[in-house]
Amino acid sequence: MLNRVVLVGRLTKDPDLRYTPNGVAVANFTIAVNRPFSNQQGNREADFINCVVWRKPAENLANYMKKGSMIGVDGRIQTRTFEGQDGKTVYVTEVVADSVQFLESKGSSSQGGQDSSGFQQNRNQNQFQNQNQNQYQQQNQQNQNQNQNQDDPFKNNGEPIDISDDDLPF
Repeated sequence: MLNRVVLVGRLTKDPDLRYTPNGVAVANFTIAVNRPFSNQQGNREADFINCVVWRKPAENLANYMKKGSMIGVDGRIQTRTFEGQDGKTVYVTEVVADSVQFLESKGSSSQGGQDSSGFQQNRNQNQFQNQNQNQYQQQNQQNQNQNQNQDDPFKNNGEPIDISDDDLPF
């Protein structure tokens, strides 16, 4: 059996960091995850998924991410129950995060336009990513050219190499 969830989305509000009576940090948060298709009006819809993370990752999330920040969540779905104030049993299904990845730097989502779910995006970040991608492509091309100019280590035409047993590490 398998219970594994991987999500990428934006925080809908600042994470709610609390501590248990034993001093263990726990953060509750909700992320908006865009659906991969548009509705009949051509608008993209989003799902709002409740999540919880414990201990040091909870503190890191609360300290470094805020509403609108893009994060990645890796975890599992869990359902818990408790008795509400009216005496009825309340069922809560949420993602218990094993890890949370920060997909943009602190504060980078606070400027720029908005996507279809109403969360702010940073146009400057897209330009920054494009510049980084161009630099990476240029470096990759330079490395390929340098590798082609170096001597070929396999130029022996597949002839055996003389290695003694003393040269082997095992």
